[in-house]
Amino acid sequence: MIKSAFNEGRRLTSTPLVKEHVVGGSFLLVVLLLIGSLLYSTISWMWDDQRLPLSKIVLQGDLHYVSALDVQRVFARLEHVGTFMSQDVDVLQNMAESIPWVSHASIRKQWPDTVKVFLTEHHAEAIWNGNALLNDYGQVFDGDIGKLEEERVKLYGPQGTSEEVLQVWRDISPRFEALNLTITSLVLNDRRAWQIILDNGIRLELGKESLEERIERFISLYKNLGSDTQRVSYIDLRYDTGASIGWFPQQELEQETTDD
Repeated sequence: MIKSAFNEGRRLTSTPLVKEHVVGGSFLLVVLLLIGSLLYSTISWMWDDQRLPLSKIVLQGDLHYVSALDVQRVFARLEHVGTFMSQDVDVLQNMAESIPWVSHASIRKQWPDTVKVFLTEHHAEAIWNGNALLNDYGQVFDGDIGKLEEERVKLYGPQGTSEEVLQVWRDISPRFEALNLTITSLVLNDRRAWQIILDNGIRLELGKESLEERIERFISLYKNLGSDTQRVSYIDLRYDTGASIGWFPQQELEQETTDD
């Protein structure tokens, strides 16, 4: 009798505890379902194309050749611009860097509808092959030459030689500047021969070899020519020693003087 009463008491005591656990578990499940539903609704709302569209562009950087309109136009080429949540900034960065004058782009989204675009422009150091530009590193880019604010040296060369030609121009320019001369054009032709055109109109034929020595020979010759330099059309230095000089006809010089 004592044992039976004890078991009956234990059953009576455990029944409320089971009910309490069931109610607690059900409540927790309902709370989790509500949270999950709320998260799903929030994410769906944020990823909805009709919600949080990226509609504002803030352009930053020290810019001279790129405008906000250029950025808007290139972004407009995208088939679809996503929302604050869905749009991949790498895609926007690639599009921005396709603008001819842009060297590097950094894109950041700002809640809730803004794209911040920080751009670094190429610095145009030279005109390349007549219709392209070279930056400080000798890289070719397709900027609008008509937008240049100052004159640039004109460099020419076969494909893949832009860095070499730019470096040669940098190396030899100071020697001509010491004579108050400026290189307006430097050409490396397909046969790997060099040609220089100076701002006073003189053309130098330097050939493929001994570039340094031939420039030194020109400098010595130029100093000895004195006032006769204005009569010089070209100087051919493609010799082991010496040079040949092409002169403007006297009649042509007299005509130029009359025109002045």
